[in-house]
Amino acid sequence: MSEGESAADLISFLLSLRAVREFREDPVPREVVDDVLEVARLSGSASNKQPWELVVVRDRATLGALAEVEGYADHLAGAALGIVPVMAGGREEQEAYDEGRLCERIMLAARAHGVGSSIGWFVGGGVPAVKELLGVPQERRVRSAVSFGYPREDGRGGRGPVRKPISKIVHEERYGR
Repeated sequence: MSEGESAADLISFLLSLRAVREFREDPVPREVVDDVLEVARLSGSASNKQPWELVVVRDRATLGALAEVEGYADHLAGAALGIVPVMAGGREEQEAYDEGRLCERIMLAARAHGVGSSIGWFVGGGVPAVKELLGVPQERRVRSAVSFGYPREDGRGGRGPVRKPISKIVHEERYGR
């Protein structure tokens, strides 16, 4: 924490992250992308393996094609850019954890710049289609993508902060308490 920032300020920032799926046309500046990529580079991973490479996609036609493959990433079509983590493919369980951690961190980095984002994923025939579109080697693992862009003011704004109460998700000492 730096001087002038309180824990309350940082918690408020963390709580401000929302999935944004409707974007303005504005490009995301290079310096913002650089910050996001630096956060990705320094993200932690199991055994510090850093089992990822990142494909940054700005081309609208490619983003549109990615949005069309089998899965849940249609928001890529309207994004200014997308980042597709390409995992090494050797340690499935650890890499799934690392990938989720990585995606959340890059979404927070974008949020720090006022850039919205949403995570999506590919399933079934979408996985080989994404590999084909992006030239990803067969032995690598592709399962998710994060869309980025400035939120549309007239967009849906999300479902809001409706969440389960703490009493429904926290158990003290043993499950069920």
